[in-house]
Amino acid sequence: MSGVYIAGIRGLVGSNLRIAAEKRGYQVHGKSSSELDLLNRKATELELKKIRPEVLVIAAAKVGGIGANSIHPVDFLTLNLQIQCNLIDGAHSAGVEKVIFLGSSCIYPKFADQPIKETSILTGQLEATNQPYAIAKIAGIELINSYRKEYEKNWYSLMPCNLYGPGDNFNLKSSHVLAALLRRIHEAKVNRVEAVEIWGDGTPTREFLYVEDAADGILHFMSRESPYELINLGSGDEISISGLASLIASIVGYEGEFKYDSSQPNGTPRKVLNVERSRDLGWCASTPLATGIEQTYFWYRKNLAGATK
Repeated sequence: MSGVYIAGIRGLVGSNLRIAAEKRGYQVHGKSSSELDLLNRKATELELKKIRPEVLVIAAAKVGGIGANSIHPVDFLTLNLQIQCNLIDGAHSAGVEKVIFLGSSCIYPKFADQPIKETSILTGQLEATNQPYAIAKIAGIELINSYRKEYEKNWYSLMPCNLYGPGDNFNLKSSHVLAALLRRIHEAKVNRVEAVEIWGDGTPTREFLYVEDAADGILHFMSRESPYELINLGSGDEISISGLASLIASIVGYEGEFKYDSSQPNGTPRKVLNVERSRDLGWCASTPLATGIEQTYFWYRKNLAGATK
């Protein structure tokens, strides 16, 4: 099978994609951030020229939740721009046949029509709490599109919704909502805390995709041509933050209360992707949310419970 280079191979998506790709016979390449600094343009280009993979999957990025985005907007903008440009330009120099750029559903306008179609990009105002990160991702999409047009490349972007699963980041200072809630509810149960405080009023709805489904989707599209520059990758289902908290509590076995802090930001009021394109191209998610959370919680207890900071 052909060689694939995964940028961000130690991250949530990258690590699961490596396992799935190797199971299907792909020769997988990639280095950790300590082995290769993707902010170093020359080193990144030399790495890709040395390996010369047939496919490059760009899963490397500086990511985080609302809190991290609010505190470090400069890093979320500049570091992601540098990483993306170094990898995409390096792939062109190395003659990489196919590049798949992974974005985020936060690229879409805050008040986009729901479910959000790919054509909604750049049609309205972004959510302020993660605008720098979203702008960086939009720039990456545009660079992929520009190479696709100018050099007739078989390159395109996949836009996952909120991802979760084994290997997720459970650090409360930088984690996303599902992982953060799972850890906090687990600790509340263990420590017999009567109530868990949650940012916002609990009404915003979100869509979640189990990371193993995401890896399967990437491999599905990696093995074929894409008639589209941009494809949403999601479950097509949504749940409110309050509903998510209740679901996690039932899985964890927590019987306490939830207190919502309306003084904190809600973020986008509703965010669910239109997945008609991916389904028309033969792929759809298969893991129910409750099943995915159960598997994630099992992994968390086995690997991180009691040790996560």
